[in-house]
Amino acid sequence: MSEPLIPAAHPLVGEDEVEAVSRVIRSGMLAQGPEVAAFESEFGEQMVDGCCCVAVNSGTAALHVGLLAAGIGPGDEVIVPSFTFAATGNSVALTGATPVFADIEGEYFSLDPDAVEAAITPRTKAIMPVHLYGHPANMTRLVEIASRHNLLLAEDAAQAHGATWQSRPVGTFGCFGAFSFYPTKNMTSGEGGMITTADEDLAQAAAMLRNQGMAKRYANEVVGLNNRMTDIHAAIGRVQLKKVAHWTAKRQENAAFLTANLEGVTVPQVAPEATHVYHQYTIRVEDDRDGFVSALRDEHGIGSGVYYPIPNHRLPSLSPYAPGLDLPETEAAARTVVSLPVYPSLTAGELERIADAVNAVARAGA
Repeated sequence: MSEPLIPAAHPLVGEDEVEAVSRVIRSGMLAQGPEVAAFESEFGEQMVDGCCCVAVNSGTAALHVGLLAAGIGPGDEVIVPSFTFAATGNSVALTGATPVFADIEGEYFSLDPDAVEAAITPRTKAIMPVHLYGHPANMTRLVEIASRHNLLLAEDAAQAHGATWQSRPVGTFGCFGAFSFYPTKNMTSGEGGMITTADEDLAQAAAMLRNQGMAKRYANEVVGLNNRMTDIHAAIGRVQLKKVAHWTAKRQENAAFLTANLEGVTVPQVAPEATHVYHQYTIRVEDDRDGFVSALRDEHGIGSGVYYPIPNHRLPSLSPYAPGLDLPETEAAARTVVSLPVYPSLTAGELERIADAVNAVARAGA
């Protein structure tokens, strides 16, 4: 291999972000302040149809605080996918509630509504789908199931900034949505998260919970957490928010190129109702996935990622909630998925290298 490695992910942070951070540092107001308030307002207007937004210090905190603000706690069950990052199940468990793992739709990697319905018990309080890899879950059916069973619906939108279902943005369907601004996400604040909701009471509860249970300083109304976002992080997020629409279009353009040019693998599927924002471009490799990943890297200099090789219901931390559980679509995805580079700074030449490498490795393994 003579050409430089194309990494699986490449965060985009430039001089605009540097200047924004410098501005905040020069101001002397580093903790939660006017930049956070502005970021909340701008994210609400641009990304979630004017919903209330509450900024926190991570995507996991957005899930955890959102669930607490929605009243989830001990004795409750929350139905979640097992094929996702552990933060989804962790956030439920941290409230004292029980994560109940359900299977996914194999085409789109999101909660299977039929599996959700089968998992409902008298203790079920909420359903929390994950819009995995940037593809929305089937919100039409999940909203209907939640309504029919009188359940809360929350959205883990950590990977889905700007994704839509039937032209409606994710993060606006449930009692709350949760976004992440980790460096590899479609936009970043360095680290951080956002709770989105149309329920002003839930937003107020979340704002108190993130701030030690205070709406007014030293007047602690509830037992809370220290999950505030800093003005430094919010300043980065505000700059990135101006760029994310263009970056999303580039991700979609890059994904279209890969879909048109890859051979010998299963490319991502997109539901007719969905707008996919391609946080990850995730293919399936049926035979020797790990060997495929190694060959891409070692022989062709193409980085990739496997998200997620161990389903949540088999993790040592979360398996006690799911003894003996059989989730065949989840297991198949965990065994076969590979995420290829799709980030907006890829050049035409790099995209061609990726396609040529995938096709060569697929042919060699055929």
